[in-house]
Amino acid sequence: MIFQPDTLKDKVEFFEAATLQLLEKQISKKIDDNQSIMLEVHNVSHQLTIDPKTGKKIYTAAVHFKQKQ
Repeated sequence: MIFQPDTLKDKVEFFEAATLQLLEKQISKKIDDNQSIMLEVHNVSHQLTIDPKTGKKIYTAAVHFKQKQ
């Protein structure tokens, strides 16, 4: 019997943190994790928003990973 799992070709992950340094740390860890399953960063989109209730900054990012070619 041959077992052949489907390969993951694209994946988008979202991140949120209170500081830019924490956001960078989260993304770096995920990049390392995804390299082990043969995915690399294709695109990163980030933005800063302010919580209207507390006035605190919220850093968010979306990272698009694609299969290595």
